[in-house]
Amino acid sequence: MRKNDQIRVYVVDYARECLYMRYKDPVTGKHVTRSTEIPRDSGRARKEAEKVAAKWEAELHEGRYKAPSKMTWAEFRERYEDEVVPGLAEKTAAKVSAMFNAVEEHIGVVLLADLSAEKISQLTKKLREAEWSKDTLARKAKRKGQKVERTSKAEVRVGLSEATIKGTLAYLLASLRWAKKLKMLVEVPEIVQPKRAKKSKTTTPMKGRPIAAEEFERMLAAVPRVLAESDTQPAAPLHVERLQGLLRGLWWDGMRLGEALELWWDRDDKIRVDVSGDEVVLQIPSDLEKGNEDRTYPVAPEFAEVLLAVPPEERYGRVFPVKSRRGDGDLGLDAVSKLISECGVVAGVVVSRRGKVKYASAHDLRRAFGTRWARRLMPQELMKLMRHKSIETTLRFYVEIEAESLAKKMRECLSRGNTLGNSAAASERKSAVRVVANSDCDMA
Repeated sequence: MRKNDQIRVYVVDYARECLYMRYKDPVTGKHVTRSTEIPRDSGRARKEAEKVAAKWEAELHEGRYKAPSKMTWAEFRERYEDEVVPGLAEKTAAKVSAMFNAVEEHIGVVLLADLSAEKISQLTKKLREAEWSKDTLARKAKRKGQKVERTSKAEVRVGLSEATIKGTLAYLLASLRWAKKLKMLVEVPEIVQPKRAKKSKTTTPMKGRPIAAEEFERMLAAVPRVLAESDTQPAAPLHVERLQGLLRGLWWDGMRLGEALELWWDRDDKIRVDVSGDEVVLQIPSDLEKGNEDRTYPVAPEFAEVLLAVPPEERYGRVFPVKSRRGDGDLGLDAVSKLISECGVVAGVVVSRRGKVKYASAHDLRRAFGTRWARRLMPQELMKLMRHKSIETTLRFYVEIEAESLAKKMRECLSRGNTLGNSAAASERKSAVRVVANSDCDMA
């Protein structure tokens, strides 16, 4: 609808529960009426209704209003990206954009009202059957600094994970609820979230496992081989030193890889190391923090020692500047993640054999850090150290006594006397077990 200053919206009282607003369409000559949703018997009903009418009139003049049944998907997406997405975190905005792209690629709706529960169910099915296109492969390779022949066949993948599909549907649901609130949509279609076997909240649904110190040393030793250009051309010592420095940072402080790569000495808009106080802390801006709040976090003592060992004159730029092999720029998250995973492969550190064999990655270093400190800190303290938003996450992933450690502790306790308070020798306990076993056999 083009701008039209002839439209005037008036508040009218039809003696119903709410006041209404109405204007005369200059093209058709018909009256268009909508509820203001302001109860007519409230104290300031008229003034509040006039504010709602003025807002509707402004939308009509600017051409932003569309009848719910006539709102196109493209117009809806444009408004959502103009009015909502700018207020979201950068990573969230990227996920919302991916959601819109998935809808357009897989089910291609024209009108917003065409997005039915059936079509959303089809979207879920398509996401599970997704394939990498040649263009997608090329873009992914470019981000990782690799080359892919454009003539190569597209690689078929299993599809998006259930967690990713669930997140995509959640962003879609949020956008549709916004559309309904602004009267672009009459009803929000039902969205059936994927259901899988429920996992116990008290178990540890880790994709890997915490790695041991010996395995970590093997990963460090694997760095030169991973970074080498070829068998005859070794990696530059500076590049080896920097990647090993990043691995040590992940090991000693348990940061997420994305956090470590955004760790700076001298930038307030990034995660910044603050050594000005009695203790070394991290200043994390809301845009880079999962809880969307500016926060100050402590660092582990071993990591603080590593940071303080850097001479003051060298405390500038990134703390962990991992460069490309050519040295012409810092590597991105995907590229660094792949390098660390290659270190796990070369070092032969297997962290899971459920289905496909999984080798150690950057997050397994974080798991190792959390497990070490779980034996020393209370859950609330560990939650702060791990930068978890919810204590349930801390309890689920880290706070559990390993069976082996518990068995060892019980054995140490028995060396000082059995559970009856006696100091019976192990041989006496074994004899008692044999007596009980024989008695059971006799009774049988």
